[in-house]
Amino acid sequence: MRVLLLGLLLLAGLLASAPTGATAACTAVANPTLPFGNINSNAPGPTTATLNITVTCTTAALSLLATTGVRVCVGIGAGSGGGSATTSRTMATGSGDTMNFQLYNNASFGQVTGLLPHGTPPAQELAMSYNVPLLTGGSGAQTTQLFAQIPANQVLASGAYSSSFNGANVVLTWAWNEVLLGTATVPATCNGGATGTNSASAAFSFTATANVLPQCGSYVTTNMNFGNVTGGIPANIDQTATLTLTCLKNTAFQVGLNNGQNNPAATTTRRMATTIGTGTYFLNYELYRDSARTQRWGNTLTVDTASGTGTGSAQQLTIYGRVPPVSGQPPAGTYNDLVQVTITY
Repeated sequence: MRVLLLGLLLLAGLLASAPTGATAACTAVANPTLPFGNINSNAPGPTTATLNITVTCTTAALSLLATTGVRVCVGIGAGSGGGSATTSRTMATGSGDTMNFQLYNNASFGQVTGLLPHGTPPAQELAMSYNVPLLTGGSGAQTTQLFAQIPANQVLASGAYSSSFNGANVVLTWAWNEVLLGTATVPATCNGGATGTNSASAAFSFTATANVLPQCGSYVTTNMNFGNVTGGIPANIDQTATLTLTCLKNTAFQVGLNNGQNNPAATTTRRMATTIGTGTYFLNYELYRDSARTQRWGNTLTVDTASGTGTGSAQQLTIYGRVPPVSGQPPAGTYNDLVQVTITY
């Protein structure tokens, strides 16, 4: 009995001190998208989002009581949109417009996520320990979260923004300690001072996305004044008015004009009206999109509306008006009409 106990103790001592030669292999899976959703241009506050990344490390069979301790650094580069991990990453549209955003290691947005372990800024770190049974080997998994933010007060163009993270922009670096008996310590760093170290680029992938919706505003119109007429109207009277609007860059818009408040039912005739005593009198006129006054300006989309694309600055459209000749002499009075402007984007 004493001989048997002595033999077991001697065997345990040999196992604890024997070299392992095993390698910890780590992989990662991230949510496919980091979606910020719809973003307003010049938003007064920041917009935030989160990204979950699950890291799994596996070690081949060692012994009945073997354990592995692993420290993993999840490194994120600038991304396809450009910018810099140290200052501000960017998302871009297909036409090259950009939006600033940033990734952080903590929920307080105090530490930017970088590419290199202990770099400036540093990669995200996580640690794990797991058993490595003799017959099956062992593995451990841990999920870490990155925090993303789009800063406030950015003047943006409308469109779909994105930045892809793959290839050299996503790197796992890990170090591991192994023991055949007892509990292995977790290495102090991801890239040294351990039983072994390794790294892998293109370790996972994800795409940051945001969408800036089309937007128009700041509408200003001027009145169209055909002036004073003495006597009859033997020839055309032409005048203009202007519509000024501001739309986000890349915002496609259409401007429609209705037929006014005096047009007869089921017709497109525009009329100015005046009331004299108990009678109402009308004076026909028309509105056009071109200076030659051949293209009527209506409110049927893609048919007779005026169209354009926003630049981010004020844009002015000219409305061309015409009162055609009138046979005879219309009653004296002040004629007017009210036209509704509709902007579709």
